[in-house]
Amino acid sequence: MGNPLNSNSAPIDPASVPQRRLYTGALMPAVGLGTFGSDSVSPAQVAEAVKGAAAVGYRHFDCASVYQNESAVGASFEEILRGGLKREEIWVTSKVWNDKHGEDDVIASCRQSLADLRLNYLDMYLVHWPFPNFHAPGCDVSSRSPDAKPYIHENYMRTWRSMEKLVDMGLVRHIGTSNMTIPKLKLVLRDARIKPAVNEMELHPHLQQPELFRFVVENGIQPIGFCPIGSPGRPERDRTPEDTAPTEDPVIREIAKRHGIGPAEVCIKWGVQHGQTPIPFSIHHYRENLACVTGDPLTDEEMRQIAALNRNCRLVKGQVFLWKAGQTWEDLWDMNGEISS
Repeated sequence: MGNPLNSNSAPIDPASVPQRRLYTGALMPAVGLGTFGSDSVSPAQVAEAVKGAAAVGYRHFDCASVYQNESAVGASFEEILRGGLKREEIWVTSKVWNDKHGEDDVIASCRQSLADLRLNYLDMYLVHWPFPNFHAPGCDVSSRSPDAKPYIHENYMRTWRSMEKLVDMGLVRHIGTSNMTIPKLKLVLRDARIKPAVNEMELHPHLQQPELFRFVVENGIQPIGFCPIGSPGRPERDRTPEDTAPTEDPVIREIAKRHGIGPAEVCIKWGVQHGQTPIPFSIHHYRENLACVTGDPLTDEEMRQIAALNRNCRLVKGQVFLWKAGQTWEDLWDMNGEISS
């Protein structure tokens, strides 16, 4: 990647980046660097991007065991912390994968992530998906686990009890959910001893999920938005003909032109101003992705224009988590307001 600091990339003051206050009172930077390199970016490239991002002012990093790069990212964290940043100055999230939902497996998986990331605690730990349906990385979207199950709340709460135990043990500071729906979250909120601090969800101008967004905010849960620019680098296997790209939307492009920035930066500015925490991944444009939220804001009219762009276009559909024949991906998302079984 070369030197992450070139003539056009002076560091951004982390204090100028908006913060989200969690229900615990903790502050979380409102933009993070995603570390999912898809199939096209090596662990070494992701690790280099983490170092470069920290150098230009990022303090929030979103990791996961299934990304298969936590060990490389951990070497970067070690270097960053050796260079003078204090541990409490960075926010690190990781996630437990679907084949580790067992009560003992959750704790073992967290310990492995901590060892790989070379940290003694995580700021946030998420249940990556609400389904325990394992699939091998890189498999086709038609792949199905022979042991696949629907969402079974009693089983999920057993997983959640182990997440709560991680907080009790001091291994994680906060726990959260990911890829959830309103009916599932209602049950978790009813039964949890430690409620989710965040819900990570796909959020971009073409998938705004207004009902779910409103629900999590009203319940004191911070929404974290993945695919904030529409995931242009997602694997081919995840693409379908009806997918749209928010960065190619003429409204987004016109706003970008007015502000003298790129369409991706408009999507990130919108996400932060809308109230979510976007976690874009890039090995080339991470500085712009952070700098854009410290510059001139989108106008109220521009925010209204983007609000009108919602197309309910879900890009991460999750087909591999389906549990019986004849289903469509919509069954994963409880479209009729009830948990699909």
